[in-house]
Amino acid sequence: MTTDKWAQWLLAGRDGNSAALRARYARELVAFRDGVLDGARLEPDDVVLDVGCGTGLIGFGALDRLGPDGHVIFSDVSQDVLDECRRTASGDGRCSFLVASADDLAGIADASVDVVTTRSVLIYSDRKAAAFTEFFRVLRPGGRISLFEPINRFAMQHRPDDLFGLGNSPVNDLIAKVGDLYRSTTEETTRPMTDFDERDLVDWAVTAGFDAVELDYRAELDVPAEPIANWETLKCVAPNPLVPTYGEVIAAALNDEEREHLDTHMNALAASGTPTRRTMATAFLRALRPDAPLGLT
Repeated sequence: MTTDKWAQWLLAGRDGNSAALRARYARELVAFRDGVLDGARLEPDDVVLDVGCGTGLIGFGALDRLGPDGHVIFSDVSQDVLDECRRTASGDGRCSFLVASADDLAGIADASVDVVTTRSVLIYSDRKAAAFTEFFRVLRPGGRISLFEPINRFAMQHRPDDLFGLGNSPVNDLIAKVGDLYRSTTEETTRPMTDFDERDLVDWAVTAGFDAVELDYRAELDVPAEPIANWETLKCVAPNPLVPTYGEVIAAALNDEEREHLDTHMNALAASGTPTRRTMATAFLRALRPDAPLGLT
C-alpha cells in the first residue's frame, strides 16, 4: 500500500486513476522516454543511473536497450516508488535501487556510472545547479547525461489563465477564479517548476563542467489538442504531486451555482468532442563529461 505523495500521484493522481486517461498520457510518455534514451547513446554494458526514476519509465526502457552486462540504478526520493520498481523488475539482476535526491547522490561513488538520465525531475528541485554538479561527479570520463524537462515558464508567460486549454470561453471567469486560487495557495511549493528555462539548463551544464552540450527545444502555443474526454475524470486529476486535484480546487473556489455552471459547460464540451488548445514547451539536453579537464590534452 503506497502512502507518499510521489507514489500516489504517479500511480493514480496524474490520470485520475482512469485507464483511458492513462493510455492517452502514455503516448506522450513514450516519446519523452525515447527522446532521453536516444540522447543517451547507450552501449550494451553501460551502467545507467536513472535519477528520479518514478515508476521506471526511463530505467526499464534502458534495460531493454542494454545487454546482459548492463546495469540500471533506479534512484528516487520516494521509497514507495522504488518498491514499485523493484516489483516490476521481478528479480532482474541488472537492477539496483537507491533512495536519493538529484542534488545529493552521496550513495553513488565518484566516476562510477556511464550515463545519467532524468525526466521531469529538476522541476521539483530548489538546487538545480547542484544536481548538475552531482551528475558530473558520478559520471566516468566520457560519460553522458541525457535529460528531459518541461519548461513551464513558457505557458506561465503566454497563457497563465488558460487552465484547461479552452481559449476564449463562456466560463473564463470561473476558470480564472480556480486558477487564482491555485496560484495563491501553491505559489511557493510550485515555484521550482517555473523558476528556470532552457537557457538555464545549458548554463548549469556548462558551469558543472560538461562538454558537447546540445539542447533540443520545442514550444507550442495554442496548438489544437485532444478534447476533454471525461470531465468528471479530469476533476480527479492533480497536475503535479504538490497540489490538490482540479476538483478540490474547484470546490474551494466556486459556489454551488458556479460549480454547476462550470460542470454543465465542461460536460457539454466533452460530449461534443470539442478540441482543446495546448500551450507548452519542452527541452531535451545531452552533454558529455570530458575525458580530461577542459583545456588539457
